[in-house]
Amino acid sequence: MAEQQHSTAEHGRRGFEELVAEGVAVPTDGWDFSWFEGRATEARPSWGYARSKADRLADASAALDLQTGGGEVLDFALRAAPKAPALTVATEGWPPNVAKATALLRPRGVAVVASPEDAPLPFADATFDLVVSRHPVSPNWPEIARVLEPGGTYFAQHVGPRSVFDLVEHFLGPLAPEISADRHPDRERADAEAAGLEIVDLRAERLRVEFHDIAAVVHFLRKVVWMVPGFTVEAYEPQLRALHERIEAEGPFVAHSSRHLFDARKPKS
Repeated sequence: MAEQQHSTAEHGRRGFEELVAEGVAVPTDGWDFSWFEGRATEARPSWGYARSKADRLADASAALDLQTGGGEVLDFALRAAPKAPALTVATEGWPPNVAKATALLRPRGVAVVASPEDAPLPFADATFDLVVSRHPVSPNWPEIARVLEPGGTYFAQHVGPRSVFDLVEHFLGPLAPEISADRHPDRERADAEAAGLEIVDLRAERLRVEFHDIAAVVHFLRKVVWMVPGFTVEAYEPQLRALHERIEAEGPFVAHSSRHLFDARKPKS
């Protein structure tokens, strides 16, 4: 019996190390999450942002996609839209994503502008009738209001408070509620209104997330770097191993993401 237990433990260690190595090897540029198929799942919000975005683009004449990542969501929306705006521009702050988004979106006539997330937008006042964004790090409401023309719309899906904190707290321990207060939809509503925007619609949902193996956890934390700042396998090896053993014994690790839909308008006068 002891020999059999030792053999099983050796196999478990091999499995852990191989899975971790696989999670480390996957490139993290862009916002294509197709690698997670079969390894992790996330329920989607009921409003179907990407398809709704396509409908908004079809009605726009000049559109700006903020923090486009690798351009994947904008590319999908443009392909799904019955017609494209006469002008579409995207911004992105991370150099690897700038290159990836440019390669993907340039054939669709979209200009990708390298612009840091915390910098003023490099566009004239009232340039766009539609500004869109999926999961902006921190919306710059005064700048969004400035570049929108009167009557223009901001249509975006934001990450809400304490999103996937079930996983984050496994690595960092319990976190104070105020840590994610800046992502609360009520606070963002107040900030948007302070910038002069009118809220047309604001909806929030919490959604089930499942991680089926430790490779998915490693890749997720490397890709979404603000979840566990400074994450490395070496620094968090004990927590990773404990989570691997928990998944092996109990099945997928369940967490909950938080999303809200923003539909805001700049008054015409």
